[in-house]
Amino acid sequence: MKKRVLSFASLAFLGILMNAQEIKFEEYDLPNGLHVILHKDNSAPTVTTSVYYSVGSKDEVKGRTGFAHFFEHLLFEGTKNIKRGDWSKIVSSNGGSNNATTDNDRTYYYEDFPSNNEQLGLWMEAERMRHAVISQVGVDTQREVVKEEKRLRFDNTPYGNLFTALTANMFPTSQYGWTPIGSMEDLNSAKLEEFQAFYKKFYIPNNAVLVVAGDIKPEQTKKWINEYFASIPKGTEITRTFTEDAPITQEKSVNFTDPNIQLPMYLYTYRTPGSTTRDSKIMDMVSTYLSGGKSSVLYKKLVDQDKKALEVGAESLAFQKAGLFACIAIPMGKTTEPELRSVLDSEIKKLQTDLISDQDFQMLQNKVENQFVNQNSSIHGIAESLATYYAQSGNTNLINKEIDIYRGITKEDIRNAAKKYLNPNQRVIINYLPEKK
Repeated sequence: MKKRVLSFASLAFLGILMNAQEIKFEEYDLPNGLHVILHKDNSAPTVTTSVYYSVGSKDEVKGRTGFAHFFEHLLFEGTKNIKRGDWSKIVSSNGGSNNATTDNDRTYYYEDFPSNNEQLGLWMEAERMRHAVISQVGVDTQREVVKEEKRLRFDNTPYGNLFTALTANMFPTSQYGWTPIGSMEDLNSAKLEEFQAFYKKFYIPNNAVLVVAGDIKPEQTKKWINEYFASIPKGTEITRTFTEDAPITQEKSVNFTDPNIQLPMYLYTYRTPGSTTRDSKIMDMVSTYLSGGKSSVLYKKLVDQDKKALEVGAESLAFQKAGLFACIAIPMGKTTEPELRSVLDSEIKKLQTDLISDQDFQMLQNKVENQFVNQNSSIHGIAESLATYYAQSGNTNLINKEIDIYRGITKEDIRNAAKKYLNPNQRVIINYLPEKK
């Protein structure tokens, strides 16, 4: 009876998703190269205005890392027409909220306003693009802010430099080899002219995507966009170079120490394709199958049954041009690294040899579809997805069609991807260890 209930529930859930309303949008380019995407949804009186700049840590150079993330902070300092320190005051006093995020591939700024302040959000983002003030006092202030962020989130947090260990060992030569937080030494040694040059190079309309989503009147929105953005000069076309890492052909083991931990963590890491490939989506499903919750394969085996691990997981992380897959485990008691590795290898071998069951496959599809729906369940989420799909793949309509790629993935695809990417000779084992006192 339970199986039948699960089956009916799965079918009902799938039916709802199959009939989910298409996300409609309009897009066009301004003469200066700014790509504009509009999404109208009058269900609530709110508007998200966001700008996606195609600049992340991969656009930096060794010796000057951390610039993209630094600008996430620096560009709230003020503009020609917004006094220093007034940005957040203006937003909050008009009923809005704002923030920014940076990763390896992009920097993303946004304001969420009541719809009667849509024009204000557009004006502010145009100010950021056209008139940001890059001054010594702003640079000095934000250096201290970033230093404190690094201390709190990375250097003084247990396992805080896990991502640093991952990227440095998986991408030893490419621009994915350092994290967005970058090096404080690099930021300290950079001169004001270097920050000004970075702004001039990357914060230009032809390197940006503007999204306005929510309770809008598109014709009025277009007039405001034309008024505020169209006259911003087009920047010099950006020449980008990316150094690909050589394939991993032999298993390697490295140590990384952390003074803030008492228990070791072991990472079994593999190189995978970038986010725009179908294989990256298959590897998403592999990671969900192996560790998507307490009913997942690795958790049941290593934590519940064998009690060899306190925590275990698998993560597929895809950047625009490359990706990585990591199995992660914290041992229980006196469990050794070779014991953990043996169990992990055994479960991966099963995945490479046998097709997963119909029931597991149906549950996996449900989880993936649920994640996809949740990602676009708000105006804010839709705005970010629209910008990301266009900037990274050139196909904005993936917001409606990417789920079909996941739906087209078969059990055979999952087995074949595990065979292709998760072999011992293709991995780096990172022993993330307590620092000896």
